[in-house]
Amino acid sequence: MTPRPSARAVGRRGGAEASRPSSRGVWRRWAGVVAVLCFVFAVPGCRSDGTSLPPVVIATGGAGGVYHALGEAFAATLHDRWKVRATVLTTAASIENLRLLAAGRADLAFTTVDSADLAARGAGPFAGNVRIAALSGLYDDYLQIVVRADAPFRTVADLRGRRVSTGAAGSGTEILAGRVLAASGLGGRHAIVRSRLAANDSVEALRAGRIDAFFFNGGLPTPAVADLARTVRVRLLPVGSLVADLQRSYGEVYLARSIPATTYGTGREVATVVTPNVLVVRSDMPLAEARELTALLFASRSRLAAVHTEARRLDPRAALATYPLPLHPGAALFFRETKPWAAAG
Repeated sequence: MTPRPSARAVGRRGGAEASRPSSRGVWRRWAGVVAVLCFVFAVPGCRSDGTSLPPVVIATGGAGGVYHALGEAFAATLHDRWKVRATVLTTAASIENLRLLAAGRADLAFTTVDSADLAARGAGPFAGNVRIAALSGLYDDYLQIVVRADAPFRTVADLRGRRVSTGAAGSGTEILAGRVLAASGLGGRHAIVRSRLAANDSVEALRAGRIDAFFFNGGLPTPAVADLARTVRVRLLPVGSLVADLQRSYGEVYLARSIPATTYGTGREVATVVTPNVLVVRSDMPLAEARELTALLFASRSRLAAVHTEARRLDPRAALATYPLPLHPGAALFFRETKPWAAAG
């Protein structure tokens, strides 16, 4: 496989990645020729049915997060089983991923539905509408507000005046953290001493005593938080009481759930807010390519589940739930062909 650079590194360098839009155009024009070559000569990147895929760039998240772990595993499977050249971008996650997708610097992006909704509407941090569609629903992100177990904090409101990381700049965590802080009466500029750290950096800062709390919105267990909990006793702050307010303000992109007591050995279940995740592409991705990537995603489930338990939630029936985003027509074709709803009966 090719090395996994940061998104910024890909943006700076030339070569194949920098010229992807034009190379994609060439692939589209010569798709019929490539299909014949696939059948006759078994060209790398070709499927057994004669279809082919161009190189794929996957925008994931920071090291220590679930997006990154799953993106690495999916890229490895694309390369090992189907000889597709796949590049994984280490990013700040949802918001940055959507910007990379819009700029043509990524082909697939992991994102939360609240961030995707902002992108599709051209709201919040997006200057214009980003034309995106979903390949599949994935799993739910759980908001985790982590403090030391011996700290005096019991609610989000207790963090007033404290040093708090609200997630990396350009992350979905930062979007949700801002909304939760505002709902808790901490929306002012000086209500907290804010840091904008990714998951691994937040863990190290809390471990070293440089911050008092951090927000992270991710699957359970989040690798970075689990690593912290093995050496430092932690507590998670509840936000379940805020879910109704968040839904009134932002719609059904947020749901009420609980983090089990066994997740990090905290000894108690914690009510929180969850955000569904989706795997998205640009709306203009060719139908055949979107259909094939969706099929390969589900063919990769066992390898994805081996790197993180959240991948066990990747189910064809649940994958149809991508609100508020539409399914890409290619993904819809895959689901019509496989008829997951028929299996439910």
